Amino acid sequence: MVICEDCLDFLKKMDNKSVDMIYLDPPFFTQKTQTLKDAQGNEYSFGDVWNSRTEYLDYIKVRVCELKRVLKDTGSIFLHCDEKASHYLRLILDEVFGEENFRSEIIWTYKRWSNSKKGLLSGHQTIFFYSKTNKYKFNTIYTAYSPTTNIDQILQERVRDDRGKAAYKCDDKGEVILAKEKKGVPMSDVWEIPFLNPKAKERVGYPTQKPIELLERIIYISTDEGDVVLDPFCGSGTAVVAAELNNRKGIGIDISKKAVEIAEERLKKPYKTESKLLKTGIESYKTKSAVENAILNQLDCDVVQRNKGIDGFLKKYYKNAPVAVKIQKASESLCEAVELLKTAGEKKKCSAMILICTKDDDLNRHISIPKNMIVIDDYKIQIEHELTELLCNLCVSNL
Repeated sequence: MVICEDCLDFLKKMDNKSVDMIYLDPPFFTQKTQTLKDAQGNEYSFGDVWNSRTEYLDYIKVRVCELKRVLKDTGSIFLHCDEKASHYLRLILDEVFGEENFRSEIIWTYKRWSNSKKGLLSGHQTIFFYSKTNKYKFNTIYTAYSPTTNIDQILQERVRDDRGKAAYKCDDKGEVILAKEKKGVPMSDVWEIPFLNPKAKERVGYPTQKPIELLERIIYISTDEGDVVLDPFCGSGTAVVAAELNNRKGIGIDISKKAVEIAEERLKKPYKTESKLLKTGIESYKTKSAVENAILNQLDCDVVQRNKGIDGFLKKYYKNAPVAVKIQKASESLCEAVELLKTAGEKKKCSAMILICTKDDDLNRHISIPKNMIVIDDYKIQIEHELTELLCNLCVSNL
């Protein structure tokens, strides 16, 4: 269910030890009004402006105290924040839940593009993971071994020697002991999960909406099917939707009527956008061969993946506009490659275009080339042409 009310008022009506897990994504102390429009032009916003940091922290602390009361002894709490107040919020959690019940500082990392400020680009947010007691539920997620892991690390038992150094365990005869069957590597506290694509079907236009993939992971490691998940600042309802999709019971609370309406609408047809990055890995996005990468790097290009017409852009602009580069594919005639680059270059408003010809096809050498396009042979063809010409000259001189 989703309730439209100040979470503090509703929490006071809840029974002690009545929920299994709590996730909260409260205001971040941004001192801004968060605003966003959906595809239909509807505008959603909420205020994150405070008279002082003390006012903000008092607001959070009194609610965290109530959250501890309604949490079961086997339960955990996950508080989502960013760099603006994370250090203060951790002190509150230490005080309310106890430093001994701190479990992890989860780093959610993602790629976002912005040139809006001086300094390092923000690419992560923090989720503090605390349990109520040491009897908390935890389900381990196993991940694949790193490419740098050698076969012995997978197959052989390891122990600590007298100096505390890891070594392979051996029997009385000095033979290495085979390790028990392994499931992989336990998941770390750094999670790379893509931010929601602006065109994702899952996106509803609500400011600060988080991906369901993120909430599903939190729900999986800390709850079992049938457990109760509480989100006291539910916003567009991502946590309760994730709970619904994973056979948990979700309770969402938000003071915004618009937020509650969005959450209720999402619950009617729960939907998650599958992340290709998580499903197939970053390598699936790379479409360039080693040879193509070498050519583009030599030209000092920013490489473009998954585009038929453009393989890269020169890092330096010409006439205040980008210069597109394309490498002719084995399946393309010169005429086709020119047309693909021309169409893509015009669409991206390029001042000039460079086509690297990789096939020695004299029949296509006399096609029409746009005035702002340069066609050059790659080194292999140039060398073959030069060697052919050199050998011909040598033959003529020997006659």
